[in-house]
Amino acid sequence: FAVFGKQWYQRRVRVGGAFSTMLFGLLLSSWMYQFKHLICPVEYDGSALVISNCQPGYVFNPQTFSVPSGIQAILSIFGISWTEVILRPIHFHGLIMALFASVIAPFGGFFASGFKRAFNLKDFGDLIPGHGGVVDRMDCQFLMGTFVFAYYFSFIKSVTVNSVLQIVYGMDTDHQIDLYNALGDSLTERGLL
Repeated sequence: FAVFGKQWYQRRVRVGGAFSTMLFGLLLSSWMYQFKHLICPVEYDGSALVISNCQPGYVFNPQTFSVPSGIQAILSIFGISWTEVILRPIHFHGLIMALFASVIAPFGGFFASGFKRAFNLKDFGDLIPGHGGVVDRMDCQFLMGTFVFAYYFSFIKSVTVNSVLQIVYGMDTDHQIDLYNALGDSLTERGLL
């Protein structure tokens, strides 16, 4: 019975940890977007770093979302009758990253443990006595960092004219002319030129 009780408690702590991490992700994303230096690029003007006067991307602008009927039914139990909610998309991204951090990222420790076993190592280092090296303390951060990088470039980063032009300028002259002709043909077909 004690083992069953311990497992039940550990599962409850993990689920509670996932919910608290998601709540923290939502609150942190709500707090951080108000600082311009976190959402606008920093530029160098020749003498110092300057925060650019950018327009925040779509993920930082409030948008109206319809509340799904299933969630409306749950909210109605508590006397809340929301059909729409105004949120910023960054809130959803924060929730997804927090969910990944609490459910999937800890498996980075299992990966690191398997990697150490393959090389017959107990720890990656001895910087922190009894805890292994710095890599032993950061094993789940490698998995989380990879996920955040891929997620950002797949779902958050918006394409701007400048980012497209940087790619075009990196092409050789023949490909630039091909792109110019193809874009001209496409715009003409759609009646924009």
